[in-house]
Amino acid sequence: MDKIEHKYIKVQGLNLHVAETGTGPNVVVFLHGFPEIWYSWRHQMVAVAAAGFRAIAPDYRGYGLSDPPAEPEKASFKDITNDLLATLDHLGINKVFLVAKDFGARPAYLFALLHPERVSGVITLGVPFIPPGTAEFHKSLPEGFYISRWQVCAVEPGRAEADFGRHDAKTVVRNIYILFSRSEIPIAPENKEIMDLVDASTPLPPWLTAEDLATYGALYEKSGFRTALQVPYRSIHEKFSLPELTVKVPALLILGEKDYFLKFPGIEDYIRSGKVKDFVPNLEIIRLSEGSHFVQEQSPEEVDQLVLTFLNKHV
Repeated sequence: MDKIEHKYIKVQGLNLHVAETGTGPNVVVFLHGFPEIWYSWRHQMVAVAAAGFRAIAPDYRGYGLSDPPAEPEKASFKDITNDLLATLDHLGINKVFLVAKDFGARPAYLFALLHPERVSGVITLGVPFIPPGTAEFHKSLPEGFYISRWQVCAVEPGRAEADFGRHDAKTVVRNIYILFSRSEIPIAPENKEIMDLVDASTPLPPWLTAEDLATYGALYEKSGFRTALQVPYRSIHEKFSLPELTVKVPALLILGEKDYFLKFPGIEDYIRSGKVKDFVPNLEIIRLSEGSHFVQEQSPEEVDQLVLTFLNKHV
């Protein structure tokens, strides 16, 4: 970890935190999910830097060490793609590989559609390209579905904030890591909250140390969860003006077979049927039989090798 340096870049009036290592001519930008942060890419950053690549991992606005937007409730996926473009311009980087996890897949693919000349390839972990406007999972799942609970609720506004607010940031991250490591979709009974689904005695996943959790907790203690609840959960139905919906750059999708996301209605069929390749024709799919939602932290050496193989193939 001491090889990773940290800096702040002024982007659209905000100081955004960027972790960086390596000095190679080819650049890899890592985009995190939730409840992750730049730190979730610690293994992959060191691995690609050792292989001659320059690795960069930002904290999105309102996440971790980056400044929050003035109005977190108005944060959007467009902000993330615009921040990414401004960051690359600030650093004088013309073209990058994008490696994204969880909801980071959306800004990665949006960026590849909006700025194809700036992207050499896209790797996503856990989440394929899903055309904007087609995510309707909540309609087929119970009211206690975690995304429904974390969205703005007209009947009970502030329910997610109240649920999170009962705990310190480290406990919230701990509970979500445990929940998302399971193979079942987190769904709470009507009379319980999402945080209630994890008992205080439940151990951490074996690949997540107490030190790792403390790092995540400190980062979210700094940022809180206001922006994180907005993006991705309350921005799912954001509209975009896209030139087309075909991603033409090479792409890789790494799936953990035990990732609960594969049980979202229609997702497994969308991938197995090959429909996903209608939008990403140059897509390779690799499945890890024991992989959970956090494959890059659970099996870092395996994921490192898959990432490096793709990078070296398309550099």
